[in-house]
Amino acid sequence: MITRRDVIKSSVAATASVLGMPMINKGWFRLFAHSPQQYSERAIRLVEESTVIDLLNQFRGYLKTPAELGNRWLSKPGAFTEADARTYLESGINVFALGHGAKDYETGLQFFARWNGFIAGYPQWLLRIDSAKSLDQINTTHKIGILLSLQTSSHFRSPDDVDTFLGLGQRISQLTYSEANLIGSGFFEPRDGGLTDFGVSIVERMNKVGMGIDISHCGDQTTLDALELSKQPVLITHAGCRALVPKSARAKTDEMIRKLAAKGGVMGIPFLRFMVHDQEPVTIEHLLNHFDHVARLVGVEHVGMGSDQALDTDDEYPEENKAVVAHIKGLDKRDRYSLHLSDKGQIGIEAVDHPKRVYDLTEGLIRRKYSDANIRLMLGENAKRILTTIWSV
Repeated sequence: MITRRDVIKSSVAATASVLGMPMINKGWFRLFAHSPQQYSERAIRLVEESTVIDLLNQFRGYLKTPAELGNRWLSKPGAFTEADARTYLESGINVFALGHGAKDYETGLQFFARWNGFIAGYPQWLLRIDSAKSLDQINTTHKIGILLSLQTSSHFRSPDDVDTFLGLGQRISQLTYSEANLIGSGFFEPRDGGLTDFGVSIVERMNKVGMGIDISHCGDQTTLDALELSKQPVLITHAGCRALVPKSARAKTDEMIRKLAAKGGVMGIPFLRFMVHDQEPVTIEHLLNHFDHVARLVGVEHVGMGSDQALDTDDEYPEENKAVVAHIKGLDKRDRYSLHLSDKGQIGIEAVDHPKRVYDLTEGLIRRKYSDANIRLMLGENAKRILTTIWSV
């Protein structure tokens, strides 16, 4: 059985062998043989020492092209190969919280049936993350942690369904996607009425059973209502700071971020260009500005990452990206999303649009003069602490 640590060590050794040179050159490693990128010993060590949690990862199976890849993984025994596992084990990320949605109760059942079957089919590589114990185990087993979550709560027909899906392994649920549902309003809605009475009952039940409340796509009033009502820490798994992207209704205001911190919550910073800067060009420095903003506003203890990307990103299919943007614009909601792409049709940010991006993020945080302890917090220890708190109910 290969593990994440084995993969990293073997990759470093193979690189040194191929290049015929020492692995360490003034404290820098060419960590992966197929890439010229070098990483500092400090960055590699920090990733290895941390429980790295991506609070919203699209997982490769949900790329629009080729769409059938995910279906093979989830439905055909043996389709997920050692080479596939190696991609995740090499990434430096320990835990992947899923970024899919379910339009109703039935599709929600199908989603969890397929993913639970997938995880159970590859116990040598995969571990379902559903408790504080499993979060601890991921660092000792060195497996790929999969946290079952959804980007909407439209599959909840009643509060009792929260219990049902908790039993199926769901541990985080986003209250709304971009549009309104029975719970509240997404940020696409021009009039946000806040949490409905039904939404209040869902939040209360999620608190009671220990399911994480995610408000990433919620409209402003629905966001504030959930923060006011929840008795447990609340998650923003993937959103930027509106102070830095003032035209984006998808971003969160300083008021929301302060209320999130007051509840003990964490905010995952996304790796999509239009979510961190409102015009081209966009660089990793714009992404790092959001880490800085939250840390300065409420403290580094409330910052995490939620890339909103798969390891193999949508930038491999720029025409698909352009089609998505055209669709959003066709809905006449462009101004609320503030969508834009690079001149090459990229939706991700160069330097963090590849499977090893957590190392580049870590190097960026080092450049911003964060301590080792604070970098470990942002890479995943904050998310681990808060999820443990929520799940302890």
